[in-house]
Amino acid sequence: MFKPKYTITDKLLSQIKQVNSLVIKLNQQRFPSVVLMEFEKTAQAVSAFASTSIEGNPLPLTEVKKTLKSKPEHIRDSQKEVLNYNKALVELNKKIGSPQTKLSLKLVLKIHKQVTQDLLPKHQSGQLRQQPIIVNDPRTQKVIFLPPDVKDVEKLVKELTGFVKKNQAKIDPLIIAGIFHKQMVIIHPFMDGNGRTTRLATKLLLAKLGLNTFNLFSFENYYNQNITRYFKFVGEQGDYYDLQKTIDFTAWLEYFTEGIIDELLRIKKLLPKISLSPDTQLKPFHQKILKHIRENNFITDKDYSVLAKRAKATRALDFQKLIKLGLISRKGRGKSTYYVLKEIKK
Repeated sequence: MFKPKYTITDKLLSQIKQVNSLVIKLNQQRFPSVVLMEFEKTAQAVSAFASTSIEGNPLPLTEVKKTLKSKPEHIRDSQKEVLNYNKALVELNKKIGSPQTKLSLKLVLKIHKQVTQDLLPKHQSGQLRQQPIIVNDPRTQKVIFLPPDVKDVEKLVKELTGFVKKNQAKIDPLIIAGIFHKQMVIIHPFMDGNGRTTRLATKLLLAKLGLNTFNLFSFENYYNQNITRYFKFVGEQGDYYDLQKTIDFTAWLEYFTEGIIDELLRIKKLLPKISLSPDTQLKPFHQKILKHIRENNFITDKDYSVLAKRAKATRALDFQKLIKLGLISRKGRGKSTYYVLKEIKK
């Protein structure tokens, strides 16, 4: 049975609280869906660039964006890595929030098959490794870690996904996601594609944070900013069987939550700077509508007439604009009409 060793230090507890505070503040902001869609594409490109770059993909971000946009017919392996990762990410984002989407060995294998399609032999893509593997230092190429034997891989992955399932309602989602991430890297269940698969599966667990703008979230970018530091915290050195009972996840969890904070602060800084067109820009009176709904759960035309001195026909256009932008929904009919914030699908 998998029982990870870690300590809730003052630093870790403080960072978990900061993450929760940032999520609450970000969820209080509302932005037109048509605008967020463009930023979602950018976030996906950054994720695909960062996650493949960590593993040594040489493509710069500009080339990654170009590849994702044009989807060239004749592609190199470096481009295929990016396209595969992006496709898996887009599909995963669609499933996030669905009760049917749960972490399991089956889902992990599906993600691996997506990220390694046409990059690994078919008998290795979407399949747990059937051969021993070693982990080298990317700088010196010297062996630094010996992962578990082939005979133990499936059992260890199942124990890990079982730990996640058992504790999702008991342990903070940040802790769950962080533990999963490091343990998957330690198990190294595939011949290749371990990092990319792990980071995508971790993204699924991080969705439990309940961030409305989760599709703008690209935590992979934090790791790519200092790959040496990432490998230092996420990996281990030595033989798995000598280390398994002494591995401490605490330092990694502090680093992991630090990265989540960095990404949430990036989103917080990004959103107010969104350049809106005249068609999507919100005026002070639009903001009054949204503020009133946040504070009272709904607004009527009568409420709005008190908040802003605007003609009835103009007020109707104001409501219509917010509906069109996907920010509010109309409920009821005639004199019973009222407006609420449109539910955001996570």
